Amino acid sequence: MAHHRGTQGREPGERACDEALVRALYAEHAAPLLRYALRLTSGDRQRAEDIVQETLLRAWLHPEAIAERPARPWLFAVARNLVIDAVRARHARPREVGEDRLGEDWAGSVPDPADDAFDQTLDALQLAEALDALSDEHRAVIVETYYRGASVAEAAKALGVPAGTVKSRTYYALRALRSAFAERGLTR
Repeated sequence: MAHHRGTQGREPGERACDEALVRALYAEHAAPLLRYALRLTSGDRQRAEDIVQETLLRAWLHPEAIAERPARPWLFAVARNLVIDAVRARHARPREVGEDRLGEDWAGSVPDPADDAFDQTLDALQLAEALDALSDEHRAVIVETYYRGASVAEAAKALGVPAGTVKSRTYYALRALRSAFAERGLTR
């Protein structure tokens, strides 16, 4: 387990500075981070809020990680990694065996980690191929809103278009993406 410096050993002024940093991070990034975590957790608000809290805790424990770089990409990466770690932990635990199956060969119930990595790689390749089928405008709005976690207003600013255009492009881009998945036989 990694050793965390925590608040022990810090001077009172340094702790106050770190706490101010976390307050500022929360004020600026909590809402977009929560939206991103909600997407990552399929809308599970409690898990998403836990992810945001743990992400901000890590920022507080490691203020040096965001001292000289933009905070949002680091925060989003931490949140994503927390979700991935939780999914991996759930998959690493063998399924429980009921009393009626005691004594059976249950080794088949343990997921093979190699299959998981293969499936993730295949999913990523199929997604990239489907994204390539989209128009440049649709691909750009999907990248801004889903992969970078930008709000409609942030995406509008980054793309140089009105917020209404972002909304309509997102709607039609998702329809086109569903169609591209269907053409490839991907219906998960």
